[in-house]
Amino acid sequence: MNTKNSMKNIRAKTSLSLDTDQNNSFRHPTVMQVLPELLTGGVERGAIDVAGAIVESGGRALVVSAGGPMTYELKRLGAEHFELPVASKNPFIMWKNIKRLANLALDQKVDIIHARSRAPAWSAWYAARQTNKHFVTTFHGTYSHTNWFKRWYNNIMTKGERVIAISDFISAHIRKTYGVPVANIRVIPRGIDINKFDTNKVSQERRIKLANEWRLPDDMPIIILPGRITRWKGQTVFIDAIKKLGRKDIMCLIVGSDQGRKRYRRELEEIIANNDLQDIIHLVDHCKDMAAAYMLTDIVVSASTEPEAFGRVIVEAQSLGRPVIGTNHGGTKETIVEGKTGLLVEPNDPDSLAKAITEILNLTEEQREKFSQTAISHIRKHYSKELMCSRTLDIYDELIAGDAIASA
Repeated sequence: MNTKNSMKNIRAKTSLSLDTDQNNSFRHPTVMQVLPELLTGGVERGAIDVAGAIVESGGRALVVSAGGPMTYELKRLGAEHFELPVASKNPFIMWKNIKRLANLALDQKVDIIHARSRAPAWSAWYAARQTNKHFVTTFHGTYSHTNWFKRWYNNIMTKGERVIAISDFISAHIRKTYGVPVANIRVIPRGIDINKFDTNKVSQERRIKLANEWRLPDDMPIIILPGRITRWKGQTVFIDAIKKLGRKDIMCLIVGSDQGRKRYRRELEEIIANNDLQDIIHLVDHCKDMAAAYMLTDIVVSASTEPEAFGRVIVEAQSLGRPVIGTNHGGTKETIVEGKTGLLVEPNDPDSLAKAITEILNLTEEQREKFSQTAISHIRKHYSKELMCSRTLDIYDELIAGDAIASA
């Protein structure tokens, strides 16, 4: 899907009545996204993708964060980065950020402020109110909401004129937990770079290089569980399922950074050793070439014990035609076509997971090929970066069009 036309369509929607200069020529909207940092993750990736789409379609994209390695990528796309301490949860700094963001919005003639995280959203919301700018939020997760203070703190993400939910699961959560009207919510699933996760773009050289690094055998099925090393990602459930299989003719990889969770990583290593699975299951640190990693595998598993807000791993793997297994809750169950692109299992159920692994391992070549083609088509139709960006730009269009109608 071409994102260029979306922002340009604002001209037709506004009848050139909004934000014109003395020559009555149309000025494309300026959108300022605010997020804590530009390190790595779905929040950062979504902000960069949307910024690139804004620029490509003729608008001006500003991103405010505390900085990070992904800043270079943002600038390469033609977007502008402004470094402010918006990652801080210190109330004094958050209060000062209100004025900083308000001044920036006025100086840069911002039309829309789009907040993607709670701490910066509080500052951005007050700045939007002070400057009379449109305010949009993206609700990226369920967040902890076990007491009234946490619910109050999280509630800032519902203050947008439009609240973007990254899955139907998140949409239902914010309606139930925070009472957000359906009319204010727009469900826009995260999108992936189809060109990056394309079977034709992952070279044989890349696969061989990674296979050599991981010392993968040529004659065994490879099963992978990607994701950061944290308990709720279900690594122990996965290990238990592999134990129940009782097979010695498979290689299993748990791939992901422990992000400082050394104790949990050691616990996983001990569980593997105590069950005599050292030759079957290997822990691998963060992988920079996940597309090649997926292409080396026969099954990609997500065993999350808590609902995923979206579940990017399962979508990326399907885009490369890999059969997937995911837990039957949260955003994951929305992205798998049961029995056609993958299988769903109950969370915290190693027996169910072991059964699903066996079922996929027993697929014939013809069945596997059908899984692959169906998965690729499914992801390209529903979960591309282009579709996500186009739908986000449509929200911006909608708000700008409303201004034009109000001023007519």
